[in-house]
Amino acid sequence: MTYDVIATFSQVTSLLMFVAMFLGVLVYALWPSNGQRFEVVQRQALDLDKSELRIRGRK
Repeated sequence: MTYDVIATFSQVTSLLMFVAMFLGVLVYALWPSNGQRFEVVQRQALDLDKSELRIRGRK
């Protein structure tokens, strides 16, 4: 095996792993049962008044 063969194999394998992980994250993010969870987290992130109070230790 030459360096070129190993480099090509490594590049192709890395690309396929990246595509598989990207598709896995995409499926997870768009899965219908996760919609409610993301909606709650989104609203919590945009609620600045309550998050500032939590940072300061007050509820």
